[in-house]
Amino acid sequence: MVVITTARRILAAACLLLVASSKLFAQAPPPPAPPPPPPPLTATASAGLALTSGNTDTSTINMGYGFAYDPKTRNVVKSEGLFLRGKSEGEVTADRLALNGRDEYKLHDRLFTFGQLQYLRDQFKDIDYLVAPTGGLGYRLADTPRTKLSVDGGVGVVWEKAPLRDVDTSGAVTFSEKLAHQLSATAALTENFSALYKTQDFNDALYSFSTALAASVTQRTQVKIEFLDTYKNLVAPTIEKNDIAVIVGLVYKR
Repeated sequence: MVVITTARRILAAACLLLVASSKLFAQAPPPPAPPPPPPPLTATASAGLALTSGNTDTSTINMGYGFAYDPKTRNVVKSEGLFLRGKSEGEVTADRLALNGRDEYKLHDRLFTFGQLQYLRDQFKDIDYLVAPTGGLGYRLADTPRTKLSVDGGVGVVWEKAPLRDVDTSGAVTFSEKLAHQLSATAALTENFSALYKTQDFNDALYSFSTALAASVTQRTQVKIEFLDTYKNLVAPTIEKNDIAVIVGLVYKR
């Protein structure tokens, strides 16, 4: 009986050791699959309320769009636009349309070349239309999943039409700086500055600065608050050089 009991104990211990060994040497479960890469085409549409001061003090509506086509090769195509319009006591008090199209081609890890076309119509800056095709070089100072910062400069041509005047044609020099920073999984901060100079008179310059904070509401919607400052150096004496807009809108992403 002692031999049988001892044998049973040895057999039980061996079984326990075998089970423990199988758990110890079993393969760890595979890591979860990485999220799928973002689609090559992304687009946004926005609409909301804007409060402006400068030439006008009024409430306005705003509508905007943006899209980017990035097939993860060397070429990226982008476009964006913003429309502001307001009325006060039945009269138009704000009327501005800005469009920009841009094509970037990567030359190196951080160096790229670009071509872009800018369009601006601003009744309260005495601009019937301003069209500026330019091209040049840019450099990405930071390019991480969380932070992207780039600067660029270019040359080209600008055509500007003011009311009751002939079209003003000049060479153009541009500079811009762009920052995008992901504050968290649901919030992002962006900042942009651009300058357009006319070569026939470098004092005739147009500057634009904007900064925006966007927070996700759902997977496809965001609330966005944007501060926009537009400054034109040479304007008529009756026109303010600086216009400021605070824009609050709802953004739909696809």
